[in-house]
Amino acid sequence: MSTATLTPVRPNVVTDIGAVWTRETLTILRDPFSLIFSLIQPLVFLGLFGPLLAGVAGEDIPFGTTLQFFLPGVVVMITMFGTSMTGANLQYEIMTGAFERILATPLSRPALMIGRALKELTPLVVQAAIITLVAVPFGFELFPAHIVVGLLILGVFGVGVGALSYALAIAARKTEWIFWAVQQSLLFPLLILSGMMLPLETGPEWMQIASKFNPLTYIVDAERTLFSGTFADTDVLLGAVAALVTAVVGLGVGVRAITKSIF
Repeated sequence: MSTATLTPVRPNVVTDIGAVWTRETLTILRDPFSLIFSLIQPLVFLGLFGPLLAGVAGEDIPFGTTLQFFLPGVVVMITMFGTSMTGANLQYEIMTGAFERILATPLSRPALMIGRALKELTPLVVQAAIITLVAVPFGFELFPAHIVVGLLILGVFGVGVGALSYALAIAARKTEWIFWAVQQSLLFPLLILSGMMLPLETGPEWMQIASKFNPLTYIVDAERTLFSGTFADTDVLLGAVAALVTAVVGLGVGVRAITKSIF
């Protein structure tokens, strides 16, 4: 009686990534209210901080012109808040044992990380598009092709930040407060030093120097250039490079974290 030799089947990483992305995206579709609720803070910033910024800029500058400067910063803020906190969802799954059951499936571990990170594209692009359209009746000048490129750069950047957030969640899986302590300690300095709300040119020299080492600075500058209707600018190129580097580093760190960790 012959014995059949079983050949192990190599997992199709692309298919696995697609399956993970679909699963994670469906969780958003099942709970769209969380996506809508997360728009409240950016709308408050636009509605309250925007007019104050217009007043600081001077009475001769219309609110719509101020929005061309301020709105890209708010869109970047949406990206950072959403993607940097997403590791909390993974940490919850780890604590409840749900993630351990997922690891028992034939899905490859790198695909679990990459698929989750790519999921970040969906909510941040939708939220950024909604906020942009809301600003149009208030004088914001819309440049559709430029904004699409800007959202693409934001999406790539968000994938990297999301992967880093997942890696942090894995590293802090046994102590929940460490995740929030690190996330909050990094988030706000990065946002402030990017010139998201106010131009750094008016700040002290040490802040201007520190901003050069902040990848978020180049993302904000690129978004402001694109949202103002300009393609051919060094800021756009630097922003695209910063987004790609963040995505590559984030995915590299995330894949290593999920591959090497013992749950």
